[in-house]
Amino acid sequence: MERETQMLRGLFGEAPRHNEGLLRSTFEAMERTVLQLQRLTNADNDPKHIWRKYEIWARGLITSLDELEQSRYAAERFHSRVTKTYQDEMTPEEETDYRRHLYFYKNGLIRVFSVLDKLGTLLNGVLELNTGKVKQRFSYFTVLRQMRYTGTEPELAEKLGAIKESYKDPMSRLRKQRNTEIHYMNSEMQDDLWQRHQALDGRVKLEDIGHNIADLDQALEMVCKTLLASFQHIARLLRAKS
Repeated sequence: MERETQMLRGLFGEAPRHNEGLLRSTFEAMERTVLQLQRLTNADNDPKHIWRKYEIWARGLITSLDELEQSRYAAERFHSRVTKTYQDEMTPEEETDYRRHLYFYKNGLIRVFSVLDKLGTLLNGVLELNTGKVKQRFSYFTVLRQMRYTGTEPELAEKLGAIKESYKDPMSRLRKQRNTEIHYMNSEMQDDLWQRHQALDGRVKLEDIGHNIADLDQALEMVCKTLLASFQHIARLLRAKS
Protein backbone atom coordinates (compact mmCIF):
# COMPACT_ATOMS: atom_id res chain seq x y z
CA MET A 1 0.00 0.00 0.00
CA GLU A 2 2.97 2.36 0.12
CA ARG A 3 2.39 3.48 -3.47
CA GLU A 4 -1.05 4.90 -2.60
CA THR A 5 -0.23 6.86 0.53
CA GLN A 6 1.70 9.86 -0.83
CA MET A 7 -1.23 11.92 -2.09
CA LEU A 8 -2.23 13.95 0.99
CA ARG A 9 1.03 13.68 2.91
CA GLY A 10 2.62 15.27 -0.14
CA LEU A 11 0.63 18.45 0.69
CA PHE A 12 2.87 18.79 3.76
CA GLY A 13 6.10 17.83 1.99
CA GLU A 14 6.19 14.50 3.85
CA ALA A 15 7.21 11.00 2.85
CA PRO A 16 4.55 8.36 2.16
CA ARG A 17 2.95 6.66 5.16
CA HIS A 18 4.67 3.60 6.55
CA ASN A 19 1.96 1.22 7.70
CA GLU A 20 2.39 -0.03 11.26
CA GLY A 21 0.37 -1.71 14.00
CA LEU A 22 -3.35 -2.23 13.52
CA LEU A 23 -3.41 -0.42 10.18
CA ARG A 24 -0.69 -2.64 8.77
CA SER A 25 -2.36 -5.83 10.05
CA THR A 26 -5.64 -4.76 8.46
CA PHE A 27 -4.14 -4.00 5.07
CA GLU A 28 -2.21 -7.27 5.10
CA ALA A 29 -5.33 -9.31 5.92
CA MET A 30 -7.22 -7.63 3.10
CA GLU A 31 -4.41 -8.14 0.60
CA ARG A 32 -4.12 -11.84 1.54
CA THR A 33 -7.83 -12.23 0.86
CA VAL A 34 -7.41 -10.63 -2.56
CA LEU A 35 -4.72 -13.21 -3.37
CA GLN A 36 -7.00 -16.03 -2.19
CA LEU A 37 -9.78 -14.78 -4.45
CA GLN A 38 -7.37 -14.64 -7.37
CA ARG A 39 -6.34 -18.24 -6.75
CA LEU A 40 -9.98 -19.34 -6.66
CA THR A 41 -10.61 -17.53 -9.94
CA ASN A 42 -7.62 -19.21 -11.57
CA ALA A 43 -8.60 -22.63 -10.24
CA ASP A 44 -11.98 -22.86 -12.00
CA ASN A 45 -11.94 -19.81 -14.33
CA ASP A 46 -14.81 -18.44 -12.21
CA PRO A 47 -17.57 -19.02 -14.80
CA LYS A 48 -20.14 -16.97 -12.82
CA HIS A 49 -17.58 -14.23 -12.02
CA ILE A 50 -18.32 -14.52 -8.31
CA TRP A 51 -14.73 -14.58 -7.06
CA ARG A 52 -13.70 -11.81 -9.43
CA LYS A 53 -16.57 -9.65 -8.16
CA TYR A 54 -15.53 -10.19 -4.55
CA GLU A 55 -11.92 -9.43 -5.47
CA ILE A 56 -12.96 -6.10 -6.98
CA TRP A 57 -14.98 -5.28 -3.87
CA ALA A 58 -12.06 -6.21 -1.60
CA ARG A 59 -9.68 -4.05 -3.62
CA GLY A 60 -12.15 -1.20 -3.36
CA LEU A 61 -12.16 -1.57 0.40
CA ILE A 62 -8.36 -1.39 0.50
CA THR A 63 -8.49 1.89 -1.40
CA SER A 64 -11.34 3.20 0.76
CA LEU A 65 -9.47 2.49 4.00
CA ASP A 66 -6.41 4.25 2.61
CA GLU A 67 -8.52 7.29 1.71
CA LEU A 68 -10.12 7.34 5.17
CA GLU A 69 -6.73 7.27 6.91
CA GLN A 70 -5.40 10.04 4.65
CA SER A 71 -8.45 12.23 5.29
CA ARG A 72 -8.06 11.77 9.06
CA TYR A 73 -4.36 12.59 8.83
CA ALA A 74 -4.90 15.77 6.80
CA ALA A 75 -7.70 16.90 9.14
CA GLU A 76 -5.38 16.45 12.11
CA ARG A 77 -2.46 18.26 10.45
CA PHE A 78 -4.57 21.30 9.56
CA HIS A 79 -6.17 21.20 13.02
CA SER A 80 -2.69 21.53 14.57
CA ARG A 81 -2.33 24.93 12.86
CA VAL A 82 -5.50 26.34 14.44
CA THR A 83 -4.79 27.95 17.83
CA LYS A 84 -7.61 30.49 18.29
CA THR A 85 -10.90 30.04 20.12
CA TYR A 86 -13.05 32.52 18.17
CA GLN A 87 -13.35 32.87 14.44
CA ASP A 88 -12.77 36.63 14.47
CA GLU A 89 -9.39 36.12 16.19
CA MET A 90 -7.93 34.11 13.32
CA THR A 91 -5.58 35.48 10.70
CA PRO A 92 -6.58 34.83 7.07
CA GLU A 93 -3.99 32.06 6.92
CA GLU A 94 -5.30 30.38 10.06
CA GLU A 95 -8.89 30.64 8.83
CA THR A 96 -7.82 28.97 5.60
CA ASP A 97 -6.25 26.13 7.59
CA TYR A 98 -9.43 25.89 9.66
CA ARG A 99 -11.54 25.54 6.51
CA ARG A 100 -9.12 22.91 5.20
CA HIS A 101 -9.43 21.04 8.48
CA LEU A 102 -13.22 21.08 8.20
CA TYR A 103 -13.06 19.82 4.61
CA PHE A 104 -10.92 16.80 5.43
CA TYR A 105 -12.71 16.14 8.73
CA LYS A 106 -16.09 16.00 7.01
CA ASN A 107 -14.60 13.89 4.25
CA GLY A 108 -13.25 11.53 6.89
CA LEU A 109 -16.45 11.13 8.87
CA ILE A 110 -18.44 10.42 5.70
CA ARG A 111 -15.84 7.84 4.65
CA VAL A 112 -16.08 6.05 8.01
CA PHE A 113 -19.63 4.94 7.23
CA SER A 114 -18.92 4.49 3.53
CA VAL A 115 -16.18 1.93 4.29
CA LEU A 116 -18.43 0.08 6.72
CA ASP A 117 -21.31 -0.04 4.24
CA LYS A 118 -19.01 -1.37 1.51
CA LEU A 119 -17.88 -4.06 3.93
CA GLY A 120 -21.55 -4.84 4.60
CA THR A 121 -22.07 -5.40 0.88
CA LEU A 122 -19.12 -7.80 0.75
CA LEU A 123 -20.22 -9.73 3.85
CA ASN A 124 -23.77 -9.93 2.53
CA GLY A 125 -22.47 -11.56 -0.63
CA VAL A 126 -19.83 -13.87 0.80
CA LEU A 127 -22.10 -15.09 3.63
CA GLU A 128 -25.18 -15.29 1.36
CA LEU A 129 -27.27 -13.29 3.82
CA ASN A 130 -29.80 -11.91 1.31
CA THR A 131 -30.13 -8.72 3.36
CA GLY A 132 -31.63 -6.96 0.34
CA LYS A 133 -34.83 -8.96 0.86
CA VAL A 134 -35.17 -7.42 4.32
CA LYS A 135 -34.14 -3.88 3.36
CA GLN A 136 -33.38 -2.84 -0.21
CA ARG A 137 -30.84 -0.16 0.73
CA PHE A 138 -28.98 -1.66 3.66
CA SER A 139 -26.05 -0.53 5.77
CA TYR A 140 -23.27 -2.46 7.49
CA PHE A 141 -25.30 -2.35 10.70
CA THR A 142 -28.29 -3.88 8.91
CA VAL A 143 -26.05 -6.72 7.72
CA LEU A 144 -24.80 -7.25 11.26
CA ARG A 145 -28.38 -7.50 12.53
CA GLN A 146 -29.16 -9.95 9.71
CA MET A 147 -26.21 -12.13 10.73
CA ARG A 148 -27.56 -12.31 14.26
CA TYR A 149 -31.15 -12.91 13.15
CA THR A 150 -30.22 -15.78 10.81
CA GLY A 151 -27.54 -17.23 13.10
CA THR A 152 -24.97 -16.94 10.30
CA GLU A 153 -21.31 -17.23 11.38
CA PRO A 154 -22.10 -16.58 15.08
CA GLU A 155 -18.43 -16.29 16.06
CA LEU A 156 -17.90 -13.44 13.62
CA ALA A 157 -21.24 -11.82 14.49
CA GLU A 158 -20.32 -11.82 18.18
CA LYS A 159 -16.90 -10.35 17.51
CA LEU A 160 -18.25 -7.60 15.25
CA GLY A 161 -21.01 -6.84 17.74
CA ALA A 162 -18.48 -6.43 20.54
CA ILE A 163 -16.40 -4.03 18.41
CA LYS A 164 -19.51 -2.01 17.58
CA GLU A 165 -20.50 -1.72 21.25
CA SER A 166 -17.03 -0.69 22.42
CA TYR A 167 -17.04 2.32 20.05
CA LYS A 168 -20.73 3.18 20.45
CA ASP A 169 -20.32 6.72 21.82
CA PRO A 170 -17.88 8.22 19.27
CA MET A 171 -19.65 6.44 16.40
CA SER A 172 -23.00 7.84 17.54
CA ARG A 173 -21.62 11.38 17.59
CA LEU A 174 -20.07 10.96 14.16
CA ARG A 175 -23.26 9.44 12.73
CA LYS A 176 -25.25 12.50 13.84
CA GLN A 177 -22.70 14.81 12.22
CA ARG A 178 -22.67 12.71 9.05
CA ASN A 179 -26.46 12.83 8.82
CA THR A 180 -26.48 16.59 9.36
CA GLU A 181 -23.80 17.07 6.71
CA ILE A 182 -25.61 14.93 4.14
CA HIS A 183 -29.27 15.75 4.77
CA TYR A 184 -29.39 19.39 5.91
CA MET A 185 -28.59 22.40 3.74
CA ASN A 186 -26.14 25.02 5.01
CA SER A 187 -25.55 23.16 8.28
CA GLU A 188 -22.47 25.26 9.05
CA MET A 189 -24.33 28.53 8.52
CA GLN A 190 -27.21 27.35 10.70
CA ASP A 191 -24.72 26.46 13.44
CA ASP A 192 -23.07 29.90 13.19
CA LEU A 193 -26.49 31.58 13.41
CA TRP A 194 -27.42 29.50 16.47
CA GLN A 195 -24.15 30.46 18.16
CA ARG A 196 -24.74 34.16 17.49
CA HIS A 197 -28.17 33.88 19.08
CA GLN A 198 -26.58 32.28 22.15
CA ALA A 199 -23.67 34.71 22.49
CA LEU A 200 -24.25 38.20 23.89
CA ASP A 201 -21.47 39.69 21.78
CA GLY A 202 -22.41 37.89 18.56
CA ARG A 203 -19.00 36.22 18.28
CA VAL A 204 -18.71 32.72 16.83
CA LYS A 205 -16.78 30.26 18.97
CA LEU A 206 -15.11 27.42 17.13
CA GLU A 207 -16.34 23.92 17.87
CA ASP A 208 -14.07 21.62 19.84
CA ILE A 209 -12.13 20.36 16.85
CA GLY A 210 -9.71 18.49 19.09
CA HIS A 211 -12.63 16.41 20.38
CA ASN A 212 -13.79 15.86 16.80
CA ILE A 213 -10.38 14.55 15.81
CA ALA A 214 -10.35 12.22 18.83
CA ASP A 215 -13.71 10.79 17.70
CA LEU A 216 -12.40 10.34 14.16
CA ASP A 217 -9.33 8.55 15.53
CA GLN A 218 -11.61 6.19 17.45
CA ALA A 219 -13.72 5.62 14.34
CA LEU A 220 -10.67 4.74 12.25
CA GLU A 221 -9.64 2.24 14.92
CA MET A 222 -13.15 0.76 14.95
CA VAL A 223 -13.15 0.45 11.15
CA CYS A 224 -9.74 -1.25 11.16
CA LYS A 225 -10.75 -3.76 13.84
CA THR A 226 -14.00 -4.49 12.00
CA LEU A 227 -12.23 -5.00 8.67
CA LEU A 228 -9.50 -7.12 10.26
CA ALA A 229 -11.96 -9.46 11.99
CA SER A 230 -14.11 -9.71 8.84
CA PHE A 231 -11.29 -10.41 6.41
CA GLN A 232 -9.63 -12.93 8.71
CA HIS A 233 -12.95 -14.78 8.87
CA ILE A 234 -13.54 -14.51 5.12
CA ALA A 235 -10.03 -15.88 4.54
CA ARG A 236 -10.85 -18.96 6.62
CA LEU A 237 -14.03 -19.53 4.61
CA LEU A 238 -12.14 -19.20 1.33
CA ARG A 239 -9.44 -21.63 2.44
CA ALA A 240 -12.18 -24.20 3.04
CA LYS A 241 -13.34 -23.75 -0.55
CA SER A 242 -9.84 -24.06 -2.05
